[in-house]
Amino acid sequence: MNKTILLINPREDNMILADNPSFVDEERGYNPPLGILYIATAIKYNTDWEVVFIDMNAEKIKYEELPLIIAKKKPMLVGMTALTFTIIDVLKVAEIVKCVDKEIKIMLGGIHPYIYPEETIRLKNIDYICLGEGEKAIVEFLEKYPKVSEVKGFYYKDGSGKICNTGYLPMIENLDTVRFPDRRLSKYKLYTSILAKKNPITTMITSRGCPFQCTYCIRPHFGKICRFRSPKNIIEEVKDCVELGIKEIFFYDDTFTINKKRVIEFCEEMIKEGLNQEIKWDIRSRVDTVDQKMINLLKKAGCDRIHFGIESANERILKILKKNINLKETEEIFKICDFEGVTAFAYFMIGSPTESKEEILNTIDFASRIKVKYSQITITTPFPETEIYKELLVSKYYENDYWKKFAENPTRDFKVKYCEDKLSEKELFDLLKLFYKKFYFRPKFIFNEFLKIRSFSELFKKIKAAVKIILS
Repeated sequence: MNKTILLINPREDNMILADNPSFVDEERGYNPPLGILYIATAIKYNTDWEVVFIDMNAEKIKYEELPLIIAKKKPMLVGMTALTFTIIDVLKVAEIVKCVDKEIKIMLGGIHPYIYPEETIRLKNIDYICLGEGEKAIVEFLEKYPKVSEVKGFYYKDGSGKICNTGYLPMIENLDTVRFPDRRLSKYKLYTSILAKKNPITTMITSRGCPFQCTYCIRPHFGKICRFRSPKNIIEEVKDCVELGIKEIFFYDDTFTINKKRVIEFCEEMIKEGLNQEIKWDIRSRVDTVDQKMINLLKKAGCDRIHFGIESANERILKILKKNINLKETEEIFKICDFEGVTAFAYFMIGSPTESKEEILNTIDFASRIKVKYSQITITTPFPETEIYKELLVSKYYENDYWKKFAENPTRDFKVKYCEDKLSEKELFDLLKLFYKKFYFRPKFIFNEFLKIRSFSELFKKIKAAVKIILS
């Protein structure tokens, strides 16, 4: 038996773009697909299978090149992470794999098959679905393969085509028992970001779960329990990244600063080990989980940027979204970031249920007024399994569960639906573009950005981005 598993990060040629104009999504660079790298690492160090990982995006592998790679590697299994936005390309890769050799089995993991396991397993060319956190499940699966019925955490088709479900595995309680991703399995030097001062970059996850109940987010669907890696465990991964020559880390925890004690211990250890001089990093946070003392310590430990989700400058909309933050406190936190020399990013949403044009214009004015270096605004998109989507279904605003229908039959002509009870889609996009023009064409912003330009290529990128905004 050829015990080779090929893990693929598919191209993004057919991504479903929900809420950004095209100029916002271009030239961002590529981040490593952490989820599938966790799986690859678990396979490498806990089984006797050979694992091969390819990233079609970062490695710029075209679809027509894929058959030769598959024929050369001769895998018994091919695994992919499937997001709702990427499912079209995932299925295209699956089709190519089966054309090369129909005996190769296809396994999918990720949020899309977790939400829609029945719909996904019924799709053509899909043989297995891994449910939830897969680091332990995949190891047991490969140890007992092909006796899949004995392994919990999977949907699969048996020899007769019958769909079987082995149940769900419990979440991993102690995240320190999960080996962090071995980036050597990937071409890690290819990962870059337009936000980074130096490349290559990487991403890192130090916790799982989120205790907040925002109606536009799917996280509450998985429960409020937060699980944290220890500061010591995180430091070991940071050291590994430094050893590889990685220059910046983007921490992708939903809210890095939930556990104050852990943040303090991590920062103190970064300073003690001198790692704050070796590598820079950024985090995602909430304005109600930080203060000046913490921001000061984060800066000393090497944190360059903090991303804050603000969503709206209207108390009424914040209540609808269950964001539960204070706008005065928000302004103060951005002032503190500016004072401490930490670059703050603010994220906003427009087009929430019942939101008026006046309220949206208020949010745009707020974003332009506060002490924030960069902002991004998107159109509120009711995603599958979110509270906001369920409410719109119950109220009959949407005639049917159109995300479920898409999961049953993913097609390229699929179109995301917004909430247009007050403003049309065109009006929302016009306001979105107005935001970008108003925020990024402030004289002070333009002056500060040009002061930071370090090369002609960077100057060219900034001019190119500006032209796209003007012409949009």
